[in-house]
Order: sequence, then C-alpha cells, then structure tokens
Amino acid sequence: MLETATRKTILVIEDSSTQALHLQALLEEVGLNVICAANGRLGLEMAHRDYPDLIVLDVQLPDMNGFQVCQDLKSQGDTRNIPVIMFTRHDDPEAVMLGLQTGVTDYIPKDAFADAVLVETLRQMGLVKS
Repeated sequence: MLETATRKTILVIEDSSTQALHLQALLEEVGLNVICAANGRLGLEMAHRDYPDLIVLDVQLPDMNGFQVCQDLKSQGDTRNIPVIMFTRHDDPEAVMLGLQTGVTDYIPKDAFADAVLVETLRQMGLVKS
C-alpha cells in the first residue's frame, strides 16, 4: 500500500454515514486517502483547510445543497481548481445541467454502475493508477 503522504486525497461530502463509509472503503481500496464531511459547511471548511485533490459531493445535504457548495468552492481562489464530482441520486436532466453549470467536472448518478463509473473516472483523471 502507498504511504499516506504520497496518495491523492479525496474529500467526500456526504450526509449518509452508510454511503460515506461505503465510498471511503471503495476509494481507499484503489489507493486513495479519503476524508469525509457530513454536511456542506464542514465540507467547505475541510476543502479550504486540507486542499484535497478532488471532491466527491452529494446534492442533498442537511445545511446547504451540493450546488451551493460547488458554487462556493468555484468562487474562491484557493478551491476554484479542485475538481468536483457530483455523486448523487438526483439524476433528472435539470439537476445534471445545474451541476454542470455550477462547475462540476462530472455528474455521476447513484445507480448499479456508479461505483465502477466513479473509479474509472478517477483513473482517467490520473488519480488512480491502472
């Protein structure tokens, strides 16, 4: 296993502890360091403090939605260039368009293939080694 200092860090912003633990296990299995935030405000604080290599963001959060979090990230100089992947159950065309308009790198609906699509997307981005 790679040393933590050399592994890429992914911030998961997800209010469901079950989903957050699932994503953490999935991403750690492919060699990534994972930190988690249970709401948007904490996620923003962690993004500004830890400057992760990528953020996996849910839309439905208890304090502010994922679109608001993404807009805030993209409006700040220190977090503007952090890639954001929305990973959510909201798969209607309007939600996808809104996500893309707020600056997400990719929008992955949670379905039977979501985990494989997420890992492959991270591989294509160079965050996961083949």
